[in-house]
Amino acid sequence: MSQLTPTETPAPPHAQFPILESGLYFNHAAVGPWPRCTAEAVQKFAEENMLQGSAGYRRWYARENELRGQLQQLTGAASADDIALLKNTTEGICAVAYGLDWKAGDNVVLPGGEFASNRLPWLAQASRGVEIREIDIRAEGNAETVLIEAMDDRTRLLSVSAVQWNDGFRLDLQKLGEACRQRSVLFFVDAIQQLGALPLDAEACHIDFLAADAHKWLLAPEGIAVFYSRESARARLRLLQQGWHMFDRPWDFERSDWKPASNARRFEAGSPNTMGQAALHASAGLLLEYGMDNVGKRVLSNTGHLIDILKASRGVRVTSPLALERRSGIVSFAHETIPAKDIHRGLTQAGVSMVMRGDSIRLAPHFYQGEKQMDEFADILERILIELI
Repeated sequence: MSQLTPTETPAPPHAQFPILESGLYFNHAAVGPWPRCTAEAVQKFAEENMLQGSAGYRRWYARENELRGQLQQLTGAASADDIALLKNTTEGICAVAYGLDWKAGDNVVLPGGEFASNRLPWLAQASRGVEIREIDIRAEGNAETVLIEAMDDRTRLLSVSAVQWNDGFRLDLQKLGEACRQRSVLFFVDAIQQLGALPLDAEACHIDFLAADAHKWLLAPEGIAVFYSRESARARLRLLQQGWHMFDRPWDFERSDWKPASNARRFEAGSPNTMGQAALHASAGLLLEYGMDNVGKRVLSNTGHLIDILKASRGVRVTSPLALERRSGIVSFAHETIPAKDIHRGLTQAGVSMVMRGDSIRLAPHFYQGEKQMDEFADILERILIELI
């Protein structure tokens, strides 16, 4: 697993984030705010529609292809042809879960406690005779080792979240992908809590399928997502939808050959979310311009700072992993005597945006925030704990 050591990075584009003037937004693991450039792109697109209708559709189509190239860079795909633009992470997961030709006795391995979207579609395959093996990755031992040891000669697929949704536990995707490759097991990654926060390399990690919504760390709207499929694995999925957009020349309505594209476009059956594309194109461009290595360093620097703050707070226990290789953009904590709901209420009243997950408070700042915001949080938390104890 690559190690990103927090070091000096270029100054982030603070002017792109007016939300910095509206309290502390530590909720990017739920829904991220749009940068200024993204809001402006949507406003421009809306005005163009109002004044010109679809006169500029050729430009919209060119932007769609540019977006595939941006997402190729962000995911580490071998080609933009490996990128499909879907509605959400769940649609990508279901394309795999329902598209594979399962046989009775096959099994799927996944970590216990996965988010519902990366659990329910696999559980539903039990009706087709598929065994679902949910593995406790937080029990004593190495998380990757227990997942690998759970696989056998009937394992068809390993599905994991790159980063766990509740506490930010980060898996070593390269180790898991290599193990899957050696065993001819397909490897699916729900990347929604990593893509846009930390660098990702689907090729190096031997990932066969990957899905991630745009509305969290990618700082774009709901309703648009990236779905990556490795060329060698793509044809193994039965297509679940049919429509006009899934062809190499989607505008050729007089064709006699309606064979779906061999590239990832084959998963895009209907009309695209052109407004979502305009937004994600702007957000992805901002992240790439700053550089994902720099983004990752700042995200992990924030995580380290928060962990230090929480460890120094009396009665507070960090419920996220502390090991450097397990850290992500998420930091969760609880108090030994004060209920999480009371701390949550106090933080909300103080202008901190975050959420409760189980009995913990989940914090998730992004790269454009830094030491100033972390120190401000420390002061707020100290005041709340004094009031509640």
